[in-house]
Amino acid sequence: MARGTQLKAIALLPAFALVGLTVACGAGGSGAGNVGTTTSASAGAGSGDAVAKDDALAAMVPADVKADGKIVVGQDQSYPPNEFVDNGKPAGFDVDLGTAIGQVLGVQMDFQNAAFDGIIPGIGAKKYELAMSSFSINAERLQSVDMISYYSAGTSLAVLKGNPDGLKLDDLCGKKIAVQKGTTQVEDLDKKNAACTGAGKPAIEVTQLQAQTDVNLALTAKRVQGELADSPVIDYAVKQTNGQLESVGAPYDTAPYGIVLPKNSGDYGKAVQGAIQKLIDSGEYKKILDKWGLNAAGAVTKSEINPAS
Repeated sequence: MARGTQLKAIALLPAFALVGLTVACGAGGSGAGNVGTTTSASAGAGSGDAVAKDDALAAMVPADVKADGKIVVGQDQSYPPNEFVDNGKPAGFDVDLGTAIGQVLGVQMDFQNAAFDGIIPGIGAKKYELAMSSFSINAERLQSVDMISYYSAGTSLAVLKGNPDGLKLDDLCGKKIAVQKGTTQVEDLDKKNAACTGAGKPAIEVTQLQAQTDVNLALTAKRVQGELADSPVIDYAVKQTNGQLESVGAPYDTAPYGIVLPKNSGDYGKAVQGAIQKLIDSGEYKKILDKWGLNAAGAVTKSEINPAS
């Protein structure tokens, strides 16, 4: 938008959208975030106290990964409450949990902001040593990387308050729906569109945007009629818009989130899985969930390496 009108527009935006502006401006308006932004938080993630290092798990981290004392983490920081930018620094559930994992492993977590659809290729190119950005575990991703489960989330539909366009989860034909590029919701809309056209109904008008915060803005600005995203993200958006949005129906297609590691990660994968399990067993994991208001129904009691070794 023009510089002269930006300040007036900001005053009208909901709180969660201001987070999006922080991200988008850093990327020159691309919505990808300030690519390269880093942080290495060392304070306790959930309780305020530092999490104890586990020497046995720390010893399993490959020497070339921990040589510089940190793990470089790929992350799209436009997905509140899981990962976003707050006062110029990464924040959110994944950031706090990732920080705690690093403490167990005796390393700092260096969170690097990136476009979502470039993160897994970045793992293959050794740009990142780990990725933690609300990635659902699926067969396609497991062909190229290992994934360590740590939370389960479904897909939810958000609409304007009162659902003025009468959107239904089982019939989005002919509706304008926004979604973030590279997410599982894109594939979901492809399937829904095939069903619409196969039944002789109008196709869904899909708008794909680089950042989830841009998706949220598209809906509040009434450029689309609804949006699909992970259930924690929709829940957070509804809370932050002070009555502008609401969710429709129950979450569906629930699947676990996975931390992404290079294929055949071996002991590295076992170290990360062990760190997550330690946080679950100690109660620190629940404290982090509670801090960010994530539904306890999505909590896992056992972290697993996928594919299983």
